[in-house]
Amino acid sequence: MGAVLSRDELLRCVQEDRAAGRTIAFANGCFDLLHVGHVRYLQAAAAEADRLVVAINDDRSVAGLKGSNRPILPERDRAELVAALRGVDYVVVFPEPTVTPLLLALKPDVHCKGTDYTVETVPERDTVRAYGGRIAIVGDPKDHSTRDLLSRIRDALRSGTGAEPESDRRQNGTGAGSAPSRHQNGAGSAPASNQRQSGAGSEMAPRRDRDGAGGPPRSEP
Repeated sequence: MGAVLSRDELLRCVQEDRAAGRTIAFANGCFDLLHVGHVRYLQAAAAEADRLVVAINDDRSVAGLKGSNRPILPERDRAELVAALRGVDYVVVFPEPTVTPLLLALKPDVHCKGTDYTVETVPERDTVRAYGGRIAIVGDPKDHSTRDLLSRIRDALRSGTGAEPESDRRQNGTGAGSAPSRHQNGAGSAPASNQRQSGAGSEMAPRRDRDGAGGPPRSEP
């Protein structure tokens, strides 16, 4: 699992990595409501170097980029979720409008951007080239977005098509093939002796007896 660090802590870790001969990749974004596009982008970025730094926009900058109703998740939650992804080593939250100050401070070997960019359209391309770094376009086609995910959730809520959980259907007696209880029909319970003879009482046995359990009862995705 990666570590969520302050900028000073991140600089120290990167210096130690460089002293050990490790290369550094850098990725950035809002990462508001993680989806598979985020995961594929970061895993591809991690393959570009020995260590991956992920810079996450703070809440104010996300609101400026995405609108006043964003982010959905606060910056600390977004940072922790990204840090839990396989391949991510360090996560830092940045308040600036662009990542240029972080790039100049860290000078990563590789600046990784998603497939909605080309090498020539990356906003920080001149900064990266000036200190001798390279740009990599990584991840899958841009077929996923948090905006689309939120739209689908809103549509589902408006249409009321959400399925009732199976456990709720059983409790409400609406599940397919559910039989009304004896109490609902006014019928009394069968005598205990009849239950034992028919084996009907076996469903009430504790799970550990049925399964034979009794023994003592991880984070990269």
